Amino acid sequence: MIPTQFDYVAPTSVADALAALAASGDDAKILAGGQSLLPVLRMRLNAPEVVIDLGRIPGLTGVSDGGDDIVIGALTTHAEVASNALVAEHALLLAKAAGHVADPQIRHRGTLGGALAHADPAGDLGAPILALGASLVIAGSGGTRTVSADEFFIDLFETAIGEDEILTEIRIPKHTGWGAHYEKFVRVAQQWPIVAVAATVNASGGTITEARVGLTNMGPTPLRARATEAALAGASATEASVAAAAASAADDTNPPSDLNGDSAYRKHLATVLTRRAVLAAAGD
Repeated sequence: MIPTQFDYVAPTSVADALAALAASGDDAKILAGGQSLLPVLRMRLNAPEVVIDLGRIPGLTGVSDGGDDIVIGALTTHAEVASNALVAEHALLLAKAAGHVADPQIRHRGTLGGALAHADPAGDLGAPILALGASLVIAGSGGTRTVSADEFFIDLFETAIGEDEILTEIRIPKHTGWGAHYEKFVRVAQQWPIVAVAATVNASGGTITEARVGLTNMGPTPLRARATEAALAGASATEASVAAAAASAADDTNPPSDLNGDSAYRKHLATVLTRRAVLAAAGD
């Protein structure tokens, strides 16, 4: 199937992109890497009158040191995130999760900002962004505003980005020296995760001083396993202690039931994968 007819606009500045978006309103869609939008267009699940391509706007790609944060342009590809030295040093969890996105072709075309704006709860990058306490910078006609990851994901495929706004960058507090692991459970390679767990751990002398755990595909949005995080603070990095803390990983979650597994199965998976991810991160 091919998409319905639409006009194509390729602005060369954020201001021009916002103007095009304002002129088109509800009839426009933003194109970043296209790895989420193009399949939707081909299947005619959405039929915009205008597609606004951000790919020619300078300054929306790359990773830089922002002092206490690292700053990632919204159009930075998954492959760039996975291989970038600054990300590996200060936000290792995101680098590891980005390396698990789909296949190499998609990782070289898809973008971090596009994936986050799409907000698929089975997407690999929402949970690590949430666990790392990232902030997202959104541009609109009235200027820019910053939204915490906790407030960014609203509901299924819904974010805090307004209809007249564009996500421009992601700022991640430095987690230098923290161990990290992304544990992803799939039936076949390169599939959307049935469940995945993003864990980053600050440990010293065999004791976990702080842990952050994000859950993928355990509800309509990425989630934090806050009960597990609280139980891990001050716990020993042993199989028994981590397993006890991971037992509460699925608390306050609402995972879907589908052909890959029902809700109860996903809740069980979340506890198992959390134990594995935290132990791996603590020993990283």
